[in-house]
Amino acid sequence: MTAWPPLPYAPWVDTLDTLHMVLQIVGKVRVVLSPKEPEWAHVALYVSARGITTGPVPSPVGLFEVEADLLAHEVVIRTSTGDAARVELRTRPVAEFWREFVDALHSVGIDAELPSNPQEVPDPIPFPEDTTHHTYDGEAATRFWRVLTLIEPVFEAYRAAFQAKVSRVQFFWGSADLAVTRFSGEPCTPPPGAGLLDRKTYDYEQMSVGWWPGNASFPQPAFYAYAYPKPEGIESAELASPGATWNTDLGEFILPYDDVRTAPSPEAAVRAFLDAAYDACASRAGWDPNLVTPATD
Repeated sequence: MTAWPPLPYAPWVDTLDTLHMVLQIVGKVRVVLSPKEPEWAHVALYVSARGITTGPVPSPVGLFEVEADLLAHEVVIRTSTGDAARVELRTRPVAEFWREFVDALHSVGIDAELPSNPQEVPDPIPFPEDTTHHTYDGEAATRFWRVLTLIEPVFEAYRAAFQAKVSRVQFFWGSADLAVTRFSGEPCTPPPGAGLLDRKTYDYEQMSVGWWPGNASFPQPAFYAYAYPKPEGIESAELASPGATWNTDLGEFILPYDDVRTAPSPEAAVRAFLDAAYDACASRAGWDPNLVTPATD
């Protein structure tokens, strides 16, 4: 059994914030070039065997892929024509990485005009001007990726059990979380006053689960689960998942990562949380119970 490593937020927050901006820049490639899909599925990134990747992206010069390799600590651009370019991940301002990355894209024939503003972060700094985020601890970045590789297979198994529409296991670079979403198939109304992001996200009934490494408002890594629209009385549900609680401020169930990694079986602890949260939300929302394939030995 593989031990799940600790990932305390405070010791690596500066690296996390810098890596977050790097992954936002990589994600902008998909914003510009990937065909649009519902619920922003076309912009997501994916966990890979070496880091976090765009997967194959179409372009006028053919397919290409951008991967943040968190073992070799470089962002690699590979094309279907055999060309490649690399941009080193190291301690330096995001503005410098941005310039080198854009030049690297051009060097392999990708002339996309990337949006230069971060999203879903407080006080965003345009990438070409960002000298605030500059820290990169390679060991911490690798540890973060290793955590993702341990969570991803559990999320994949949870995803595979659903019979209706379900997202891929996706890394959303806006909020730096790994997530998978199940859909009932019924349309719904986005929240009042929703901006473009939420209008295109919350237009169908859904139940999302995920994990994030922490942020300034919630400074610890944790798993989360919620449904939209919020099922009546969900905040009083008691999940059969040790350590899981309803967080009123966030409006979702939370299970601290440290509770999982120290459990006898972290994989079983995560799956128990996912299933318990889904059952609590889906039953209250009136979803068809036959949407989930029964577990088999």
